[in-house]
Amino acid sequence: MTLSVTDRIEGRPSQSCDAELAKGPWEFDAMPGYGPGASRADANPLPVVRPGQLPAAYQQMSEEELHARIRAAKQALGDKLVILGHFYQRDEVVQYADFVGDSFQLANAALTRPEAEAIVFCGVHFMAETADILAGAGQRVILPNLAAGCSMADMADEDAVETAWEELVELYGTEPDADGRMPLMPVTYMNSSAALKAFCGRHGGIVCTSSNAATVLEWAFERARRVLFFPDQHLGRNTASAMGIPLEQIPMINVHKPGLGQSEETLRDAKVLLWHGFCSVHKRFTVEQIRQAREQYEGCKVIVHPECPKPVVDAADAAGSTDAIRTFVEASEPGDVIAIGTEINLVNRLASQYPDRTIFCLDPVVCPCSTMYRIHPGYLAWVLDGLVEGEVRNQITVDEEVARDARVALERMLAAKPR
Repeated sequence: MTLSVTDRIEGRPSQSCDAELAKGPWEFDAMPGYGPGASRADANPLPVVRPGQLPAAYQQMSEEELHARIRAAKQALGDKLVILGHFYQRDEVVQYADFVGDSFQLANAALTRPEAEAIVFCGVHFMAETADILAGAGQRVILPNLAAGCSMADMADEDAVETAWEELVELYGTEPDADGRMPLMPVTYMNSSAALKAFCGRHGGIVCTSSNAATVLEWAFERARRVLFFPDQHLGRNTASAMGIPLEQIPMINVHKPGLGQSEETLRDAKVLLWHGFCSVHKRFTVEQIRQAREQYEGCKVIVHPECPKPVVDAADAAGSTDAIRTFVEASEPGDVIAIGTEINLVNRLASQYPDRTIFCLDPVVCPCSTMYRIHPGYLAWVLDGLVEGEVRNQITVDEEVARDARVALERMLAAKPR
């Protein structure tokens, strides 16, 4: 039997990127920053404080009582409740999900349950925002732990993007070319705030996922000469490069540097302007890890997420979204050896589901997405007990004006089917 990630951290904390991950996440909820794990040191222009509210009684409950409460609440609420669990969630939580998937799949899954009055999103903040934007009238979206954020999403805040946009518009102008294409279009990755999705909606832009990023860029280039892509530099660079765009036309800008950190000539020649953001987990993967995996296992197949740095993606046998990774493993054969470059909870779960294959994480150090890890059975039990008692706890609500513009960009994304 494959040990859960939590068991591995608690049993062998020295093999984790941060032994404090084994503690109850409520100890870190009210602290600025992201808490223990890979994103602890991530820089952010604003202090990140999303205070947790887990009562002491739930912090002190045994695992048995927490799980009994969750099961009882699910049964009592019936069809009035739908629980969404992201691929990266810890096993102790994802076992209760009615739907498991990536952020895009889960937002869509909620649409299939219009009778559900409460959508409990076991993921991170931007995912719950997207679910609220797409939810039906009368549906309420709940994030069990408000401290479950995303350091990548926080790397592109609305003020910084507005500043960069103004500088670029001053350089490029606003007039379309002879083919009717605008000088610049914003494209935001799903891993961004509702405010930035709304920014894209207002400026003729679109949202993308890791599965349809190429389709979205093709859509954008039909309508604009250049794209401002945020917040993840690696997904933008890997996607644009795979489309044949030279690296010199995919510069990274930095709003905190004069001239956005690039010469005017570079900016004018650019096709895709990248934001200086990244995923703390996916940047841990290296070409050396791939080399070691192939040296250890003859015939080893390597698949990584496109949020990994370009040299890693280039060295792998394949790259794809979390669902594409799952599909890759599903299509493999008994006896295959597969090294995966993505979040450890998903890798661990796939290894458990396919015991006749050797499946392991490229990074030998156990390091889950620390912000996703903030969702603990204690928080899930607390918000579900609240619903049984008629109280909505930790509701995520997006301002209607922001939601209106964000919905425009999201609907464009929904129409951009992956190739």
